[in-house]
Order: sequence, then C-alpha cells, then structure tokens
Amino acid sequence: MDAILEAAFQLLEAGGGEALTTNHIARRAGVSVGTLYQYFGGKQAILTALAQRRAEAARDRVAELVIARPEIGVMRAIVRTLATAFEGSPATRRALLDALRLEGDDQVVMRHHLAFFETIAGKASLGLSLTPEAGFVLTHAVVGLLRAATVESELALDPSRLEDELTRLMEAYVSALLAQRRADG
Repeated sequence: MDAILEAAFQLLEAGGGEALTTNHIARRAGVSVGTLYQYFGGKQAILTALAQRRAEAARDRVAELVIARPEIGVMRAIVRTLATAFEGSPATRRALLDALRLEGDDQVVMRHHLAFFETIAGKASLGLSLTPEAGFVLTHAVVGLLRAATVESELALDPSRLEDELTRLMEAYVSALLAQRRADG
C-alpha cells in the first residue's frame, strides 16, 4: 500500500493529474492493476488515502507539540507543521486538499478538529479555558488560510513571510485568550 501511495505522489508531482491513472500508478509502484484495486477503488481513493495520511500525520505532530510545549512559543512550529503537511508543488497540494474536501464535504476538517482535541484532552496544560468557539478558531484559522493560499496560488505568496504572518496571527490570538482569562480572574 505504501508503494502505491508513494507512486501516486511521484506521478502527481511529475505530471499532474493527467499522469495519474491507475495503470501508471501500478506500473510505478511495481504492482499489478489488480493488486492496486485490492487496496483502492480507483484514482480518487488513492488520492484521498494519500491526503488523509498526510493530514493525520500533521494533526498528530501538532498534538505532540502542544502536549510537549503548551506555550505561545510553539506557534511557529505548529504553523510550519501545518504548512508543510502537504508537500509538493502547488498543483500537488491543491489535488490533495481537493481529495480531502471531496472525501468529506468539509466534514473532514471537523473530524480532524475533534480528533485533535480528543488527543490533547487531559495531556496539555494550555493555561487557558478553550471554549468550543476558541478551539474552532485555533484549529481552523491557519488551516483555512493555508488552504486559501494553495487555491489562490497566483498570488505567489512567499512561504516564509506567510509563515511569519500566520505565526503572528496565532500568537496574537492566544495572547488575547490568555489576557481574557487573567481579566476574568
């Protein structure tokens, strides 16, 4: 299965969506088309599995960061993890994000949001009370803006400057939450 997913990524990078056929993927992976279909229902299922795997790895890494360093200084590492979750060319990132969206009609983001909070529950001392609304903003702000940057690739945003701005956004938001908690007593 790993060979199939890696082959799909390589083909997507090399030739875009047009190069991504089940025959090409099977050939690149060194398996028969029949074997490929034992694991996946087709090209879209392969893209979805590849995207899901990368999204889960990023979610787990962010949870590890929050549990290990529940402080404002971890924001840059979180932003960087999310920004690099879908590596590859802009076209590859877009194809993977589209695959996730098609798979779950935006429910996929909610599932990752809930899984993230379930993972850190009782393990991370964030120093603030996260309402459902604040948790929503924290988990969706960076992801939504990164998705927009991928979709709006013609803007040619500089990745390091975008990382700086997203980090500043998250640090400011967490600082505001901490200040509110202190003010509330």
